[in-house]
Amino acid sequence: MKILPSWLREFVTIPVDDTTLARDLTQTGINIEAISCEQGQTVFEAEITTNRPDAMNHYGVAREVAAIYDSELRPLTVDLRSAAPADGGRTGVGVTIEDAQGCARYTARVIRGIRIGPSPERMRRRLELLGSSSISNAVDASNYTLQEMGHPTHAFDLDKLAAGRIIVRRARGGEKLRTLDGVERKLEPEDLVIADAEKPVGLAGIMGGFDSMITPGTRNVLIESAWFDPVPIRKTARRLGMHTDASHRFERGADWGATSLACGRVAQLILDTAAGELEGDEIDVVARQVGGPIIKLWESEIRRILGGTTSDPEVPRILQRLGFRVTMSLDESGTYAVQVPTWRLDVEREIDLIEELARIYGYNRFPDTLPSFTGSVVELPDAKADATTRSTLIALGYNEAISLSFISEAAARQFSISEPAIVANPVSDEASAMRTSLVPGMLAMLERNLNRGNTTARLFEVGHAFELVGDRTEERPMLAIGATGNAMTQYVHQPARPYDFFDLKGDIEGLLGKFEHTRVYFDAPSVCAPAWLRTGRWARIVVDGSTMGRFGEVETSGLGNLKLRQPVFVAELNLERLYRCGLRQIGFEEPSRYPAVERDFSFIFPDTVHFDQVSSAVEALNLSDLRSSTPVEIFRGGAIPAGSYSLLLRASFQSNERTLRDEEVAAWSAQIIRALEKLGGALRAQ
Repeated sequence: MKILPSWLREFVTIPVDDTTLARDLTQTGINIEAISCEQGQTVFEAEITTNRPDAMNHYGVAREVAAIYDSELRPLTVDLRSAAPADGGRTGVGVTIEDAQGCARYTARVIRGIRIGPSPERMRRRLELLGSSSISNAVDASNYTLQEMGHPTHAFDLDKLAAGRIIVRRARGGEKLRTLDGVERKLEPEDLVIADAEKPVGLAGIMGGFDSMITPGTRNVLIESAWFDPVPIRKTARRLGMHTDASHRFERGADWGATSLACGRVAQLILDTAAGELEGDEIDVVARQVGGPIIKLWESEIRRILGGTTSDPEVPRILQRLGFRVTMSLDESGTYAVQVPTWRLDVEREIDLIEELARIYGYNRFPDTLPSFTGSVVELPDAKADATTRSTLIALGYNEAISLSFISEAAARQFSISEPAIVANPVSDEASAMRTSLVPGMLAMLERNLNRGNTTARLFEVGHAFELVGDRTEERPMLAIGATGNAMTQYVHQPARPYDFFDLKGDIEGLLGKFEHTRVYFDAPSVCAPAWLRTGRWARIVVDGSTMGRFGEVETSGLGNLKLRQPVFVAELNLERLYRCGLRQIGFEEPSRYPAVERDFSFIFPDTVHFDQVSSAVEALNLSDLRSSTPVEIFRGGAIPAGSYSLLLRASFQSNERTLRDEEVAAWSAQIIRALEKLGGALRAQ
């Protein structure tokens, strides 16, 4: 929000300049993010935390300033001239609160005979500096009071209220309300509304109704100032997708004790700027009391937490400047009884009061000390495996990235078969579920790079995916790898080479090589083909018989709002399973002094036989001196029948103890030939 230092100085004497004021406010928790000069005035851009709605206005910030500099805070006053009695000596307007839980207090005043027109220049200028548009003197009075003391108010055209009645109740089935923005909204029974004798005329704590708004022809107004419970306001605002200045404050907790003062301030401004005559006494209906607790504050606890820095006189001085009522115990127990004001709903415990003392006294004034510590640092079980995973991928040219743990429910179901955990009160529809996969976040990050002109990107993310198991949510560590663009950059002596499927496969093999395993193979079974990977351009990762994950080229169609303009490759691995393998122990073996013997086998295989089957068949023979079996050449066409291919397989034999004999190698070769023929292969040449 924006704050005018010149307005603050009307409430409290400030002994420093605006720059120093901004620094001191920031150190106490009222974070001033920027300072600008507009129309010859200094304007602060402040970030107020959600637990401090009392500081979302100028008087609230002035209260903080009074505590910082130990200055007197001038009270807000209302100077209303005598009200004219209504017929019979009382106003004809009646207020009824049917829902005491939703509305604890409702205050109203009536002014008749006003003249709608522009607001005075001073008021218009301040509202414009704070980012609000001037509408009319009657409407601006409410907006000005909101900026001044932070309590939302509203003005109704009294002549448009049926029977001059105000009823605070829940909406009834089938009711609708056209709000000030001109949108007709269907109401639900949980919505808290302001109604007249016939119909709803406003959404309580959010926005007034279109049919009862102030217009140039308005002559009589009813000013509303109320206290609404935060829960129904928040629920209705979220359901309807509305966020207003009023709902922003009511959702966080307004001041129950400010309704009368706020109503009087609006009435005074309307009388000063729009003439008119005040009618009847203030209508103040209290359905229930909402007051702050009385908290016992021990001097010993203050010293224990803050040390001996804060002196005893500082404690009541700081708290009283902040609006707390402090009473010292008459005995020698060293305790204070602290009455929390109605505007500080965030203060509930003794530690909250100690925090108030610390921030106003100044965190920078406490001496730097190290906490006492006994014991030792305990490393997490997977710390070394995590570090190895990250360092390996960084060495391969990837950058670590982090995405949100919340994704849309549609994405959670699209990229995983796990049941997603749905958030009860999501920030938006795009973050309504806990992620079941890291792939949606990875694709979003790659898309963001492409949209910003970074056409080559290599990213990885180590994080947790979540799934709903029964009535509880379980999480598992996962790794996502994503890449797009060029694998090799264009130089003078070489052209650029696009990143492809085998680049990603090689990087995965490099990562798996850091862990202990006996056998790794890749396949693409149709039973678990993911819809988001292109057919024929994906593979499953299997380590020692356990599925570790999947990778391949992303099928760019059917990704919803994601628009990927070039090939993108993604992998996702289950780190929990990978880490069970343990890190590979570095070792060495002395090279053999005896020569190696190589034999080539040329076979024709049907296309249904994959190389992992060939490799598995050779490994299953358990030939003691077989060092490797690698494919040298794959050929299709020519004399090779359609639906088949020719494979040249090279086997290398070597012993560490002696020179191998020809008959041994011949016997092993015969075993290899028989094993491959069982797969359906036909030997082309011996």
